[in-house]
Amino acid sequence: MAKLINVTTHPGYRLQLEYDDGVKGKADLSHLVGKGVFEAWNDPSVFESVTIGEHGEVRWTDTIELCGDAMYLQITDKSPEDLFPNLRVPADA
Repeated sequence: MAKLINVTTHPGYRLQLEYDDGVKGKADLSHLVGKGVFEAWNDPSVFESVTIGEHGEVRWTDTIELCGDAMYLQITDKSPEDLFPNLRVPADA
């Protein structure tokens, strides 16, 4: 799986993500604002404090993080089976 190497914020609760395989893309996270732990993003400075965690997660605080692999799938519009063919269930199973 590709490793997240850069993340920056953009207006409207969007992230620009860059991975070590050259993939770059934007993820719209505006649908999360104000919900559960994402209530913290009601203060835009919290959203803007994004970092990459030690395990490649997209991280804001100890309680707010998103999986870097899941973000990769979102910006590439791929499924886990696209990246890991061994996950495919045989048609005769």
